[in-house]
Amino acid sequence: MSLVEMKGIHKYFQAVHALRDVDFHVGDNEIVGLIGDNGAGKSTLIKILSGLFPPDGGEMYIRGRKIGPKRYSVKRAHSLGIETVFQEQALGDLQPIWRNIFLGRQPTNALGLLDVRKAREEAHYVMTELMRFTGAGMSVDAPVRHLSGGERQGIAIGRAMYFDADLIILDEPTRALSVKEVGKVLDFISRIKEVGKSCVYISHTIIDVFNVSDRFVIMDRGEVVAERAREDASEASLIDLIRNTRT
Repeated sequence: MSLVEMKGIHKYFQAVHALRDVDFHVGDNEIVGLIGDNGAGKSTLIKILSGLFPPDGGEMYIRGRKIGPKRYSVKRAHSLGIETVFQEQALGDLQPIWRNIFLGRQPTNALGLLDVRKAREEAHYVMTELMRFTGAGMSVDAPVRHLSGGERQGIAIGRAMYFDADLIILDEPTRALSVKEVGKVLDFISRIKEVGKSCVYISHTIIDVFNVSDRFVIMDRGEVVAERAREDASEASLIDLIRNTRT
């Protein structure tokens, strides 16, 4: 049984048929690279899985349980163990790291007030144990604005892991990052698999996604056009697949 299975998914935006009969699945403890050029339909598919958009056709199952599209939402996705980190991470630049980790889901004491001590202790656990931040002087009290792009991604991924997501979806997590910062993010993604979770890594940069993925799903113009296991693929073959879909 797959962790997530989507069957025959369709999505329309007025006259635009954005997704056409898409089948997509993710297994337990699996990293799936979802790749394709801009406009291929990757983000639309993931927004349906994340609860942002309802599908206009098809079926979706989470751990074998059929999900009714009218009752599915971002909040429902969270309750079912699905967390999404979009390109524009929802982080407060002026707020300390610990507040960002618990943004909207703060621990409270017996009086229902924010438990600052617990939040700081748990944030330290996220940074040191879950994500293994190694930056000198890194503190849970540091404002997010002082973090690099890769470290920001790490905080967003760590937040998803802390709230016990079974599936973490990353939308172009290495876009506009330096080579060094890309390396940090790939290390964070490897941690997802190390702790037994699954990940969908959306990208059009093959060299990044290839290093950490177990399987690749290639999309073009709203359709899944190919799938390859890592052992049956190379960076060059995946690039060729994408190029050939555009001919």
